[in-house]
Amino acid sequence: MKKNILRSTVMTVMFLWVTLLGVHAENYPYRSDYLWVTVPDHADWIYQTGEKATIEVQFYKYGIPREGTVVYTVGNDMLPDDDKGTVALKNGRALIPIGTRKDPGFRDLRLKITLDGKEYKHHVKVGFSPEKIRPFTQEPKDFKTFWDQCKTEAARFPLTYTKELAKEYCTDKIDCYLVRLQLDSRGHVIYGYLFYPKNAKKGSCPVVMCPPGAGVKTIKEPLRHKYYAENGFIRFEIEIHGLNPTMTDEQFKEISNALNSGDNGYLENGLDSRENYYMKRVYLACVRSIDLLTSLPEWDGRNVAVQGGSQGGALAIVTAGLDPRVTLCVANHPALSDMAGYAEKGRTGGYPHFNKMNHMLTPEKIQTMAYYDVVNFARYVKAVSYLTWGYNDDTCPPTTSYAVWNTLPGEKESLITPINEHWTSEATEYGHMEWIKKHLK
Repeated sequence: MKKNILRSTVMTVMFLWVTLLGVHAENYPYRSDYLWVTVPDHADWIYQTGEKATIEVQFYKYGIPREGTVVYTVGNDMLPDDDKGTVALKNGRALIPIGTRKDPGFRDLRLKITLDGKEYKHHVKVGFSPEKIRPFTQEPKDFKTFWDQCKTEAARFPLTYTKELAKEYCTDKIDCYLVRLQLDSRGHVIYGYLFYPKNAKKGSCPVVMCPPGAGVKTIKEPLRHKYYAENGFIRFEIEIHGLNPTMTDEQFKEISNALNSGDNGYLENGLDSRENYYMKRVYLACVRSIDLLTSLPEWDGRNVAVQGGSQGGALAIVTAGLDPRVTLCVANHPALSDMAGYAEKGRTGGYPHFNKMNHMLTPEKIQTMAYYDVVNFARYVKAVSYLTWGYNDDTCPPTTSYAVWNTLPGEKESLITPINEHWTSEATEYGHMEWIKKHLK
């Protein structure tokens, strides 16, 4: 097992400036006039339970340190504030003690300053014995039996798909096809772009399945990860709602509004029943995508990878847990992890944060969640795994990423980037492909 952490403060500050130049993030808007720098007194942002943490706060505008009063609150990860105060910046700097935790988890320092008539916000999370975080979600006794039955039933429908050359995404190095994959006799389908190395030979290519992040959306940037095919992989980039990516924006908007409205979005749809929950079809669609990839004559017959972020990271782990054909699993900040955690007072839960929705943490729905929670699929992952997450993430909080990491058995590696919110850099994304390539059989 390996674990990699960005440790030095110098590296952290350098990373902030790179972020400002090239990547949108909540804490660091693109081409911003201002910059917050937060420096915990432990360089790796990690403390032991009971150990008190102090954070140096710095604020710059136009690169010049500013003086002013910072209003701050402190609370546990994604939970209400339990402390607050103010501190004066002197030459742009101040120290703020944020206390400790008696139990494993994260503390979040939330900052606000008003200068020149404008308010600026920031936050930073640090961990306390996060390697000891365990999920609230327990595995149902018939979890494996339920999913084995679901897979058996789904497999009765023959592999059925169409494949059409997408010339607009072909290059001198890769070929791209638009695939319509039928899932069952009721007509449920998903779409995906299938990328090949140009002139791929029979039995020569490892395959990679990439499920999408959360939302009702089509595949908007098919060429974003073209470097997989350029490096010899067959890559299948899918959507999960049956939305043809060639539809017009007007058609898409109508469907999106119908599928994802209020407290009846797709991630809430059917949550009263494990048989009827929307994500059942999605999870099985990921397995059917592996069926497609392993049926291709160009597949090398050995290597099957899954890779995704957020909801896509969740689906990558779910697929690896459901399908023993998966040999490599790469996931960023996985969503759908320890979703029912909020049901216990003082505990952090995962995306989609059902605690913020009406009537979602009922006993019946919590029971269904357990059959769809990533932590329970993680227990069955036999693939070599690579996870990456940040601490400042308020979408898929670090508490639940650790709950997954600490549950995963077998060989695994991690890249922890504390400063990250709900994003990964292009370098990290490319690194996923390099990691997969390094671990091919």
